[in-house]
Amino acid sequence: MPKRFALSLIIVPLLVSACGGSAPRSRASASHVVSGPGFSFSAPVGWTTSRTERSLVARKAPGAAGPLVSATVLPLAKPYEPVLFPTAAQELDRVAAQLARASGGTVTQGVTTVVDGQKIRAYRFTSRPAGKPSADVRIGFLLEGRREYQLLCSVPAGGGDPDGACALLFGSFAPE
Repeated sequence: MPKRFALSLIIVPLLVSACGGSAPRSRASASHVVSGPGFSFSAPVGWTTSRTERSLVARKAPGAAGPLVSATVLPLAKPYEPVLFPTAAQELDRVAAQLARASGGTVTQGVTTVVDGQKIRAYRFTSRPAGKPSADVRIGFLLEGRREYQLLCSVPAGGGDPDGACALLFGSFAPE
């Protein structure tokens, strides 16, 4: 697995600039499939997207702090096999705790769940960056072969998931 500190260099800026997280989907909204570098997921219709070489971000409003979902793909130093999940989960638990602390929060939930038929680790925490609004964050890590996919959902704290974006991300994400 890549050095986890480098991971925080990617995720923490997203958290601080976006100020967001996830709660259960509160209402259905129309969605469409968006594609990133080696993956796809559904996002609410009307949300804007931006892509980089390794990620795709969908936002409710372009450039604004507020709800967003993203997926990022990173290379793994060694191939991942599902038999390694217990060991990987322990490391991911530490990484999630570091990410939460770096954004002024603490992990409130860490669970093993399934995305695209594969076990992943997913976490929730509230980000409290200095001088910025708090955000509810949900982050998940899917490991496959030589790739790590990071799923991130961020919404204003206490706002729930009114557009269903978090539920769409975690329910529709698929590596290609």
